[in-house]
Amino acid sequence: MAGLCSKSVALDLLLLLLLVALSSFLSCSAELRRLDHPLKNDGSLSLLVIGDWGRKGAYNQSEVATQMGRIGEVLDIDFVISTGDNFYEDGLTGVDDKAFEESFTSIYTAKSLQKPWYAVLGNHDYRGNVAAQLNPILRRIDNRWICMRSFIVNAEIVEFFFVDTTPFVKKYWIDPEDDHYDWRGVAPREKYISNLLKDLHQALKESSAAWKIVVGHHTMRSVSDHGDTQELLTLLLPILKSNEVDLYINGHDHCLQHISSKDSPLQYLTSGGGSKAWRGVFTPNADKLRFFYDGQGFMSLQLTKTNANVAFYDVFGRVLYKWSMDKQLDKEM
Repeated sequence: MAGLCSKSVALDLLLLLLLVALSSFLSCSAELRRLDHPLKNDGSLSLLVIGDWGRKGAYNQSEVATQMGRIGEVLDIDFVISTGDNFYEDGLTGVDDKAFEESFTSIYTAKSLQKPWYAVLGNHDYRGNVAAQLNPILRRIDNRWICMRSFIVNAEIVEFFFVDTTPFVKKYWIDPEDDHYDWRGVAPREKYISNLLKDLHQALKESSAAWKIVVGHHTMRSVSDHGDTQELLTLLLPILKSNEVDLYINGHDHCLQHISSKDSPLQYLTSGGGSKAWRGVFTPNADKLRFFYDGQGFMSLQLTKTNANVAFYDVFGRVLYKWSMDKQLDKEM
């Protein structure tokens, strides 16, 4: 078993080296779809981040949604980011699946939340009909819904790079147990990941935004139930560090976390407390843990060209933790 694991890591490292070699020959822009989102008149941006939520209101999903609406109004948010696992347990069955309305439209009803929702797919979404979540027909049902595999949202001072992380995780391919994963449009895995990383690397390299933020479903660093995702540490993390990405935002673990990299400015932020939580697991890792809450809640992010302000809230809307970074001074506050 140890020999197989070593061979697997070696193949992943080879894939990364090939990617870096190929990227040096590229002169054209990356192929990720780009969307533009305007800033406020004062040049700022405000948003909420929620993950692992779609349970038709159960497990306090409705209560978290109520507080999101309240905080969203106070902060005058511009949009919402969903870090995946949008519909439990097995995604959507099709574009006519009532779970879309029962878990999304009928839950996030506050006026402040009637803004674009930029969403990535999680592993539970891949257990259903992935094409349904990606289908523009859902926008006719609820025009807030914007979901793609990987894409970029450009808001002038910041670019958000949304990354489809589920195909990275090998166990979903080779040992899915009783689960079925919808790999249409993704297989073969190695080619899909290679192309995605090549495009992401080029897009990050060409970005002139003051802030570079990458959003994915899976944890990169986590002290909770799922822990670190080794495939992301091997393949994705070097690209983030080499391109000076500021934040990696994810869900997957049903908690709220802030972890700082010990060898780079990169910050890991987990917002996966949209519904079912309380796993009772804590396993420290090599990086610096700044905040961990094993429960339900969500995150806010406020940005100007020089400042980032993060806050985590619990199911009652109480502020659990705040953190800020000053880009101009290039140090944490």
